[in-house]
Amino acid sequence: MDPAHLLAAMPFAVATGIVLDRADPTEVTGRLPWSPDRCTAGGVLHGGALMTLADTVGAACAFLNLPEGASTSTVASSASLMRAVRGGAAHATARPLHTGRSFVVVSVEVTDDDGRRVAQVTQTQAVLSG
Repeated sequence: MDPAHLLAAMPFAVATGIVLDRADPTEVTGRLPWSPDRCTAGGVLHGGALMTLADTVGAACAFLNLPEGASTSTVASSASLMRAVRGGAAHATARPLHTGRSFVVVSVEVTDDDGRRVAQVTQTQAVLSG
């Protein structure tokens, strides 16, 4: 699926500045550029901004693994934040861990420009029938 078309279906993600670079059922990648208006104290990219990025790529990955006519909604998200992002961009890669009839579980790794892990997120998405 065209990443720009998929992102357009998520207006909050667009408003926050997220860019999707790749989107297929096996992997979704995206990024969120550092910006002062996305930071907390000390010029560090806010944890909420990182979670927005992780939720966006995770939801896109879940959506691409749904049966025809179904939709999805995040029901749980567990994050470990490990490193600050003080410039450049945060990059996220989502891969499915489980694609079932009721839930899709996705692993999202967030890294900085140097490839260092910033966060690890495990997300559970409900499969909602049409």
